[in-house]
Amino acid sequence: MATRINKYLSEVGYCSRRAADSLIEEGKVTINGEITEMGTKVDDGDQVEVEGQRIEKSTKHEKIYLVFNKPAGIVCTTDRRVESDNIIDFIKYPTRIFPIGRLDKPSEGLIFLTNDGDIVNKILRARNNHEKEYIVSVNRPINRDFINRMSNGVEILDTITKNCFVKQLGPKKFRIILTQGLNRQIRRMCESLGFRVKSLKRVRIMNIKLDVSTGEYREFTKEELFELNELLKNSSKTYD
Repeated sequence: MATRINKYLSEVGYCSRRAADSLIEEGKVTINGEITEMGTKVDDGDQVEVEGQRIEKSTKHEKIYLVFNKPAGIVCTTDRRVESDNIIDFIKYPTRIFPIGRLDKPSEGLIFLTNDGDIVNKILRARNNHEKEYIVSVNRPINRDFINRMSNGVEILDTITKNCFVKQLGPKKFRIILTQGLNRQIRRMCESLGFRVKSLKRVRIMNIKLDVSTGEYREFTKEELFELNELLKNSSKTYD
């Protein structure tokens, strides 16, 4: 049965569909020696290559799910030519995996890595309203007005952020739970209110809390994976 090329690369565990789309747009993917286009389908027996590397489906494709505590300064990219401090070279996992979503270079904390493209696509859909929790420190004291304004939506990137939970933890520190993932959202929200983020750490994604030391990783427990799949049950595998 023919499969769209981006879905094929996702299903074999090479990368997420979004990453596959980028590779296709950059002309890095070929089918039977020909540079492919978005939407092209792969048939059984076709030879797929990414930057000259042969990509094949495995009859036994073991799914890998990792919890990783990303240090500040590590970049969430799988392109080892772009950054010397990328997440894949840092972890040195023995088989190919890729991060689910991103944490920008100065940020730290919880990020998932996997070779399961379907779970990547479901988690990344903002409309699924999956919670992500952060601990943030800023450059000057915050007050009730700051908390209320952060909670009730801030204008950034030509939109108003969704209402969210925000709680003050100290003179310059707060906890925030988001259900959307705009680019550098928390930093932009703070900047819009006249504050600068000094440190940002993600401590939870959905049902999974950060519980490993900085720079360390572990596999999901069976219980975590079961509960995560239950939370994702009604999520679409595709994206708009």
